[in-house]
Amino acid sequence: MKAIYVIAVAIACLLVMSLVFSFVFLGSPPKKEYQDVFVGIDAAYDSPEEIKTLVDTVSPYTNFFVIGSKGITFNETKLDDLAQYIYNKGLSFIVYTDDHYGQLPSREWIASAKARYGDRFLGLYVFDEVGGKQLDQWKYVAVHNATDYADAGNQYVTNVRGWVRDVVENVTVMDQLKIFSSDYALYWFDYKAAYDVIFAEFTQNYSRQLNVALCRGAAQAQNKDWGAVITWGNNQTIESGEKLYEDMAFAYENGAKYILIFDTNENYTHGVLGEEHFQAIKDFTRYAHENPRTNGSTRERTAFVLPKDFGYGFRGPTDRIWGLWEADSDPLAYQFSVRLGSILQYYGNKLDVIYDDGVNYNALGYERLIFWNGTIRSS
Repeated sequence: MKAIYVIAVAIACLLVMSLVFSFVFLGSPPKKEYQDVFVGIDAAYDSPEEIKTLVDTVSPYTNFFVIGSKGITFNETKLDDLAQYIYNKGLSFIVYTDDHYGQLPSREWIASAKARYGDRFLGLYVFDEVGGKQLDQWKYVAVHNATDYADAGNQYVTNVRGWVRDVVENVTVMDQLKIFSSDYALYWFDYKAAYDVIFAEFTQNYSRQLNVALCRGAAQAQNKDWGAVITWGNNQTIESGEKLYEDMAFAYENGAKYILIFDTNENYTHGVLGEEHFQAIKDFTRYAHENPRTNGSTRERTAFVLPKDFGYGFRGPTDRIWGLWEADSDPLAYQFSVRLGSILQYYGNKLDVIYDDGVNYNALGYERLIFWNGTIRSS
């Protein structure tokens, strides 16, 4: 009996040791809470210890994390430490970069991380709001001047593709990683240029449903993925916990594959999420578990089809076209803005917006196509 007892204890010890080994050295197993959606935080500040505390807090009810500060991603010692910590908590993650000149994090780090972390190192978040900055004419834009819309569209796609290629072309494992970014305009052209996943920004009073229609439609037509990131507006403060929950549920019900909360203060030094926000994420987790969504088919949706290269912002009838032309320079801008608003009000979450740009409409399978010129096609 004693011998059997000793053997049993030895086996138990070996099992415990193997579990400890797998947790410490291999990381905890991937999270199973969400089956068809990645939910998490984009931490955009350089405070690794504070971020680790954040990871401790949210890891029981999230499965995704963005290391969003260049102070960390351009310092591979910090990045190594934080990536391993996130991985050990069972989260998938992506890493921000926008470096043209030194390739940071280095291609060696990226290849090593993919080997270490496998499928839970999803990819690189490269640049930020490229389309929105073009529309609002920030300091660095892809198109400074153009002869017409087609010229602007070609320049934008070519130049953005070149920017992204400068960052990732020497990464040996890029075929195993995805390219991510967030934006608030020109989603179609972001996907066409370079990106695999765009996070539509939920911010201020900009219509969530319009944002979804533009981003989801662009992703659907180009066979890409999309998500939503809930971020602060001009006052640089995050919304209330109650509103956060509503936005997360809204993104989920509209089919977002990724749902993120952007976390930093205006100086990018510390996080701003509080207990009300953590509670909102917990409540959303419960909601998602209790309400598994069905795969929303395009056969249940209608697509509004815009003319090729019409790079209009759709934030109102006075928005700009490619950031280069005022809305009143083209009567179609006001017409499309008003018409899309009316169609969106009628179809709600059953509407996508796509472009008449080499699309195989039959393959997409929309129930109805409403073209910019008035033509309507039904399946």
